[in-house]
Amino acid sequence: MKKIIFLSFLFNFMLCFSQKGTASKNVSTFSIEAKQLNTKKKIWVYLPANYSHSSKKYPVIYMHDGQNIFDVKTSYSGEWNVDETLDSISAQVIVIGIEHGGDQRIDELTPCKNLKYNGRNADAYLDFIVNTLKPEIDKKYRTKSSPKNTAIFGSSLGGLVSFYAVLKYPNIFGKAACFSPSFWFCKNELNILMKNTKDFDTRIYFLCSDSEGDDDVIYNLELIEKWVNTKRCECKKMNKKVIVKGGQPNEKLWREHFKKAYLWLF
Repeated sequence: MKKIIFLSFLFNFMLCFSQKGTASKNVSTFSIEAKQLNTKKKIWVYLPANYSHSSKKYPVIYMHDGQNIFDVKTSYSGEWNVDETLDSISAQVIVIGIEHGGDQRIDELTPCKNLKYNGRNADAYLDFIVNTLKPEIDKKYRTKSSPKNTAIFGSSLGGLVSFYAVLKYPNIFGKAACFSPSFWFCKNELNILMKNTKDFDTRIYFLCSDSEGDDDVIYNLELIEKWVNTKRCECKKMNKKVIVKGGQPNEKLWREHFKKAYLWLF
């Protein structure tokens, strides 16, 4: 099994370098010091097609695993086509892709230590987003900076840290999309944090495939959804859960459902 996983990784690694870049012309990049993580982060920025011809301000989506959202050349096993999708519907939103930390990815995207996988540096990672990256984005671009105009998106561990972010920083993030979220990684810690959360006003979109039942993804997602529903009337319709029949937890699933999540949240 380990040999198969290694060969799959090697194939995808070689494939990404043999392909041409697919990021659209309105995607740019820059690097920023992430002192909280003792590193530099590459940041991808998607601007609406009419950005340079307008003076209006735009809501912002912060997305983890920036290598995978715009460009097949930098992706691990396919991209989300976020730029093409938003272009196709003339979406009026800015998207910020945040480079994952490579071998530090698990640490950065998890708020607790797992006996098998380690982790537990999400507090520093979110501190970077909230206190370093977001102020820079709000300074450089015309943004609507309020919580109702600031979303955070992610899949797998990115889904976990996105939910953690809205619990920890409800004054920053008012919307979230959690795709195939790895709530199992920090279930006990999330339970404690949720127990100590008095109000929860975040608009949130949950998604996974029906094939993720064996990994307890569905079970834990439904527990989280149940808790969310104890914090506000379901009649407000501020959260949505989608379980895709026949899907697999990968970029294809997340790519195909990104537009629906965006349109529901915004």
